[in-house]
Amino acid sequence: MMTPRALLTAGLFFLAGSAACGPRPHAEAVPDLVLERIIPLNGVAGRIDHLAVDIQGKRLFVAELGNGSVEAIDFTRGASLGRISGLKTPQGVAYLPTRDEVVVANGGDGSVRFYRSADLAPEGMITIGPDADNLRVDTSGRVVVGFGGGALAVINPVNKTVGAKLLLPAHPEGFWLDGDRVFVNLPDARRIIVGDLGAGRIVASWPAAPLWNFPMAEDAKTGSLAIVYRFPPRLQLRDAATGAVTLSRSTCGDADDVMIDTFRHRIYVICGDGVVDVFDQRRGDRLFRINTRPGARTGVFVPAWDRLIVAARAGHDKAALLVFRPQL
Repeated sequence: MMTPRALLTAGLFFLAGSAACGPRPHAEAVPDLVLERIIPLNGVAGRIDHLAVDIQGKRLFVAELGNGSVEAIDFTRGASLGRISGLKTPQGVAYLPTRDEVVVANGGDGSVRFYRSADLAPEGMITIGPDADNLRVDTSGRVVVGFGGGALAVINPVNKTVGAKLLLPAHPEGFWLDGDRVFVNLPDARRIIVGDLGAGRIVASWPAAPLWNFPMAEDAKTGSLAIVYRFPPRLQLRDAATGAVTLSRSTCGDADDVMIDTFRHRIYVICGDGVVDVFDQRRGDRLFRINTRPGARTGVFVPAWDRLIVAARAGHDKAALLVFRPQL
């Protein structure tokens, strides 16, 4: 047994050694995202792309890209409500609450197709061009879709016609709407474009570095854009007014979705590496990392339900939606 004097000496030696080594690195917090349940996507093979949400009806719509289908899911029961089959590479999907319709962008044939959400019956379609991809719905109910070698098309969902186009120097990936203003990631051009949809013109062009800027989200309250790059993998925050970089942090790889939890001031980066990185939006610290599944790189955070939902493709396990619940 050590004497009190020996214990004191050992303690002083330890403290001196700790001081010499400098401050300890920031430790990650204990994850507070709990896997609440798993919703199976039966009979689904291949990659899953984006998801859309009907908040009031508590439904999810899943673009099952590799399966050539879009599936409607009852979120409360975790059960399938039906599936639209025979689609050619469905990539973007959106829900139109004012019309109770689902709209799907299909990269394989360049079509944008509309369906009644109640029974998934077709309601019309329009062909806009090759590689119809991401979809967003603006506050007035217009549908905006990225496609081709570089363009956004604004579609009137009532008469299914294109009302305006914004021509771009490369294919658009993630984009975000703020009234008539739109922010667009162009990884092939290594640019971030700011456009005016009403005028159909580009108003600003910012260099994107590092490379392959795919997902994007905006926090309109703080005027901040969250952009995730794939090579090397980094999360970047930019001032939406000037494009200035305000924060840059290393993150997980193969990200295809990023979202902001404004209530908790957090950023969720969903990565095909099989993890979600969770960052503090204000300080930029990575708070923690949770495991999902390899190839699960898309998802959605639904503030009204307070749930993070990650789409997992079929692999060792069957395709499914992983539902995470924040505890704090």
